[in-house]
Amino acid sequence: SENPSVTLFREYLRIDTVHPKPDYDAAVRFLERVGTDLGLACQKVEVCQGRVVLILTWQGTNPRLRSIVLNSHTDVVPVFEEHWTYPPFEAVKDSQGNIYARGAQDMKCVSIQYLEAIRRLKTEGKSFARTIHLTFVPDEEVGGHKGMEMFVQRPEFKALNVGFAMDEGLASPSDTFSVFYGERSPWWIKVKCMGSPGHGSRFISNTAAEKMHKIINAFLAFRESEKQRLKSDSSLTLGDVTSLNMTMLEGGVSFNVVPSEMAASFDIRIPPTMDLKAFEEQVATWCRAAGDGVTYEFHQKCMDQHITSTEESDPWWKAFSGVCRDMKLQLKLEIFPAATDSRYIRAVRHPAIGFSPMNRTPVLLHDHNEFLNEQVFLRGIEIYARLLTALASVPPLPAEG
Repeated sequence: SENPSVTLFREYLRIDTVHPKPDYDAAVRFLERVGTDLGLACQKVEVCQGRVVLILTWQGTNPRLRSIVLNSHTDVVPVFEEHWTYPPFEAVKDSQGNIYARGAQDMKCVSIQYLEAIRRLKTEGKSFARTIHLTFVPDEEVGGHKGMEMFVQRPEFKALNVGFAMDEGLASPSDTFSVFYGERSPWWIKVKCMGSPGHGSRFISNTAAEKMHKIINAFLAFRESEKQRLKSDSSLTLGDVTSLNMTMLEGGVSFNVVPSEMAASFDIRIPPTMDLKAFEEQVATWCRAAGDGVTYEFHQKCMDQHITSTEESDPWWKAFSGVCRDMKLQLKLEIFPAATDSRYIRAVRHPAIGFSPMNRTPVLLHDHNEFLNEQVFLRGIEIYARLLTALASVPPLPAEG
């Protein structure tokens, strides 16, 4: 009695693509099987050893026009099984139709919704001028460095002739649907403080710890100011402010030895509205003020701040938003607070929207008991079918002749 689309979704959820050893081969075999069943062309691109991007293609009637790209990632984050009500890779469905599994929201649901939307459209005999590509990429959950970041630089990506891309968004607990047109830039900074060592019984001057105290105070004072700015302005979302968290602290060898070096690591997410050069100068100022021998280094420094147009004059957004109006979907436009593969697509100058059609659903990505209700899942297929119809039918743009 179960809807075949739900059955397929649950089958995909049972493939264990969890880090640190995701079974990418099994995922690619599964998706290739579904794509072949749908009559889609298949291409596999190994961007580096053991990391394959799968491309499934529904050719348009006018291949010269720029294409629609539907991106999703195949990997999922680790689980702590003792905190789960059901085993996280069995895709158990309860009596309310809630399907529990790692990846239920992030983002195996979207992968299957794309495929099932295409199945529906092909069954209805539809065809469109623009080609639709589905890209299934590895390693998004660990930064995308051996996935989309490498893929966008390859000739196979350029050959996709991208016009507009869709990627993952977030669930929304309210009636509204979240749509993400940009992302914060992730910066991972490690600050090192060098100082005078000595015996733990003495008041030694110029210690690494004293300098680290100043660093932590400066960084966390900025964190508090951004936290209060978000709290005091109801029009702001998390994606509109800079979040900053100290995530690692290192130093010392013994209780009775004053260390010569200490280090603190910070995870910083910066919105597109902030001047990145000015912010780095602020970091440098904090380090100078802490004293001599204080340096910082980047372990990640994303400088791209491209955003996708949400103006009605933009043909892609007009097609997307028009479907949502027709379906009476209330949209909430936001800057994505974390990071997705969309940032790499935007960085090579292609418009990309983050959208997962999951409203009235708690946000549970990376959380225990991640689930998605089957009716919300099925509604998403209908939404994508309508969106693809509109996007793949956007008339030729001036640049396309």
